[in-house]
Amino acid sequence: MNSQAEDISKVGNNHTINENNIATVDKKVIKDRIINFDNMTVLSPSLTPSILNEEPMIPNISEKERQNLPLPDKLPIVNCIARARIPTTNGPEIFLHLYENNIDNKEHLAIVFGEDIRSKTLYKKREGETQQDRMTRGAYIGKLFPGRTEADYDSQLNLRLKFNSNGELIYERDTSHTEPTLVRIHSECYTGETAWSARCDCGEQFDEAGRLMGENGHGCMVYLRQEGRGIGLGEKLKAYNLQDLGADTVQANLLLRHPADGRSFSLATAILDDLNLLEIQLLTNNPDKIIAVEGKHQVIKVIERIPMVPLAWRSKEGIQSKEVEGYLRTKIERMGHLLEKPLKI
Repeated sequence: MNSQAEDISKVGNNHTINENNIATVDKKVIKDRIINFDNMTVLSPSLTPSILNEEPMIPNISEKERQNLPLPDKLPIVNCIARARIPTTNGPEIFLHLYENNIDNKEHLAIVFGEDIRSKTLYKKREGETQQDRMTRGAYIGKLFPGRTEADYDSQLNLRLKFNSNGELIYERDTSHTEPTLVRIHSECYTGETAWSARCDCGEQFDEAGRLMGENGHGCMVYLRQEGRGIGLGEKLKAYNLQDLGADTVQANLLLRHPADGRSFSLATAILDDLNLLEIQLLTNNPDKIIAVEGKHQVIKVIERIPMVPLAWRSKEGIQSKEVEGYLRTKIERMGHLLEKPLKI
């Protein structure tokens, strides 16, 4: 292998492309790689190996190993701006929480099933605010109804919130959810959720997570605005064109000089902490996501991993396309996802 080919191989193996190694990769090498994807060396970026034919598991790593992982030492600061009840077309009500943070200008969301899952930042009492102010931003208990005057007390349900001397909500079992909770960390996917794409199963996973949480009565989908595994919609569309030319999803990202997976889940950790969801049952096939969501200091504890099995693998329903099958195969082969299916791997 010549030196330039070695450079691009190293880029593929590390899944990280910076200005230094971009300079060492000749455009002709990239062009040659586009023509012949089969020779492109890419290793899985997973922190834990893919395990097939096993029961759903949670990666077991030591404290020393956790501390050495490339996870942020401090979580982002998040603030819940507003919360509102949303009746859904499928029946269950959700409570949509909108978040701001100190690391980007995007509006991330928590889609919450259960009125009694409460945000610390939303409910904390603020100087000079009125009960009307609290109800307007969604910091209330029970249900809103015409003529209601108190946010902290629902006279119809006879439920009252309690606060400490600092104005912080006191979590009590009769007014706030305190049990382990079903959680899905979902990254934005315009094509899969809105444009009916059969290239991925993101929209299907979103719907299935909502169905499970609706049946359970409690749950939270943290919706992060990081399209295309963090590369953005425009670059994602370019990646689709490279896939039509023969690349898989990992190779396409690397050829565009992006990491195979550039997402961060520290915002999800901070949002779960804000919602006091400290012990969770995580809907995921990605073992790396479990470790990332727990964080360097394990603020969140994943007590159970619940697989997200494609509907088409279980029934005649679900997405049936060569693109989504290739997408799922790449997740297994390249990304170490914990999926099992009689694919030709």
